[in-house]
Amino acid sequence: MSDYKFEGWVGVDKSAADGKMVWKEFQPKAWEETDVDIKVTHCGVCGSDIHTLRSDRTQGPTDYPCVVGHEIVGRAVRVGSQVKHVAVGDRVGVGAQSDSCRNRKGPCEECSAGLENHCRNGTTDTYNSKHQNGDKSYGGYATYSRVPGHFVFKIPDGLRSADVAPMLCGGITTYAPLKRNGCGPGKAVGVVGVGGLGHFAILWAKALGASKIVGISRKKAKEQDSLALGADAYIATDDDPSWVRANFRTLDLIICTVSSNNMPLKKYLRLLRTGGKFVQVGAPEGNMPAIGAFDLLGAGIYLGGSSIGSPGEIREMLQLAADKNVKAWVEERKMADANQVVVDMEDGKARYRYALVNEDDRPRL
Repeated sequence: MSDYKFEGWVGVDKSAADGKMVWKEFQPKAWEETDVDIKVTHCGVCGSDIHTLRSDRTQGPTDYPCVVGHEIVGRAVRVGSQVKHVAVGDRVGVGAQSDSCRNRKGPCEECSAGLENHCRNGTTDTYNSKHQNGDKSYGGYATYSRVPGHFVFKIPDGLRSADVAPMLCGGITTYAPLKRNGCGPGKAVGVVGVGGLGHFAILWAKALGASKIVGISRKKAKEQDSLALGADAYIATDDDPSWVRANFRTLDLIICTVSSNNMPLKKYLRLLRTGGKFVQVGAPEGNMPAIGAFDLLGAGIYLGGSSIGSPGEIREMLQLAADKNVKAWVEERKMADANQVVVDMEDGKARYRYALVNEDDRPRL
């Protein structure tokens, strides 16, 4: 038995998205010897948190009460006997996924191949989901988090915890498709949307050695930020009527972080070279914009999507961050101020991520 309480910011209904979470104790999943308890020091704030608190269509219906937060960093305080890669006292993290079937429900090609984030038998999200034993999952706006050890990662030395936290969802969401689709020397990469996800995409493209990186947004307001992050050029689609013609077939890969069903998808596709790839990672509440077959056929374009990343990819990403000194643009905020932080996030004030910081075992209310 543990001598600590699991307490956190609990959303009891849709008003939680308006900054009305309630601090209270909650019951984590039943302890199993495959688990790790983490004393949370940092938890990133993700747009998915707000969607879940509001129970909107992007994340599906919310099972209230809920504790959100899936970019968790802290210290391992209890480690199950079947967990061999983590020890008590290690600095560790967990991202948006906390479990998969791992062949416990029968053969799973995806889990066997190290693609647990695409598990055919269903994944366990770090919050608002069900663990394999049927218990409810709770996130990291809290003092402690209990997570299956397979999805707990040791944090490399040299990385600040505040930088690591947003990498565990926002970071891997953009790192995985860049790496899988050949980002590196000789490749020109476009990033649509320079925000919480997009700023990471530019950082990773730079760290992976892309020969050219282009930030793409509606207005010029984010041009200087894009260049400071490592982009070589910038396209403001609302401010330059010639942007398609001027950049026609100049990119090998586009990572699209925009969550809008009104984005000019047909025009984005025209920026791709023959055989180029467009990968969608942002999740609109509605449908993607309609395209026709000839939008793809003319240049032999590939259109696809990507969702977070596997445990192996997360470890690889963290090591790259340590090797290349990648630093998120993140503002640290007190865990005690989580309600205000959620409101600020929704108002678009983040530049470009927030990390909640536990000053002690319990927020000072």
